[in-house]
Amino acid sequence: MAKKVTTKKENTQENQTNETTRQMDVDIAVEKRLIALYTLQTVDSEIDKIQIIRGELPQAIQDLEDEIAGLETRIQNFNNDITETNQKITAEKNEIAEHNEMIKKYQKQQDNVRNNREFEAINKEIEYKDLQIQLCDRHLKEASAHIKEVQQHISAAELLLENRRKELELKKEELDDIIKETEKDETRLRAKSEEQEQYIEPRYLTAYKRIRNAARNGLAVVSIDRDACGGCFSKIPPQRQTEIKMHKKVIVCEHCGRILVDDDIAEKATSNLK
Repeated sequence: MAKKVTTKKENTQENQTNETTRQMDVDIAVEKRLIALYTLQTVDSEIDKIQIIRGELPQAIQDLEDEIAGLETRIQNFNNDITETNQKITAEKNEIAEHNEMIKKYQKQQDNVRNNREFEAINKEIEYKDLQIQLCDRHLKEASAHIKEVQQHISAAELLLENRRKELELKKEELDDIIKETEKDETRLRAKSEEQEQYIEPRYLTAYKRIRNAARNGLAVVSIDRDACGGCFSKIPPQRQTEIKMHKKVIVCEHCGRILVDDDIAEKATSNLK
């Protein structure tokens, strides 16, 4: 069999055909990536809406739990303070008892003194013990007053603690009701989100999440709206819009860094979700 001989022209045409096919494959891959990114953004935005419905309840619950823990610690500290003060009261009373015993002892000694000098010396000891008893009595009064003050703080803290616990219970019930209403939708959306992530290369997925976390509204992929970025609303030059419509590469907004897509990608993503 005779071997087919190809001319230089035929080789060139074949190479051109192969290059065109390769470029078409690249374009399709980029388009699929853009559709997956916009689909992922749409799903994540729906999840965001569910989080907004829950509002600030999770944070409010966390704040209440922190406040309750603080109140419980405060009450415990107050009780420890009362325990320590009672121990001091016991010590003061024991000291008073000891001083009284010494006074009785000195008084007996006065009955057996031999001169006025001994009598005066013992009398000074008795007076000194009386002064120490008076000082202990003052400490007892201060300690009793302190305990009453701390008990008032405990009563106020316990009342506040009871109110905060009731408020926490109500907010938890409210959050549970909302979660029950949205749980099925959220589960479905999260599964869809994870599914879309599988179609996106890690570097693009990382970039998407980084942009999304940095954006207040959570938008990392936006469509062009009235010749402007759908995220920051900055005008997009016509040449840039043409490049976006060609789907040859992932293009970001020069002002906010969000990934830009045209209406065609948005429509295909919407159809993909349905």
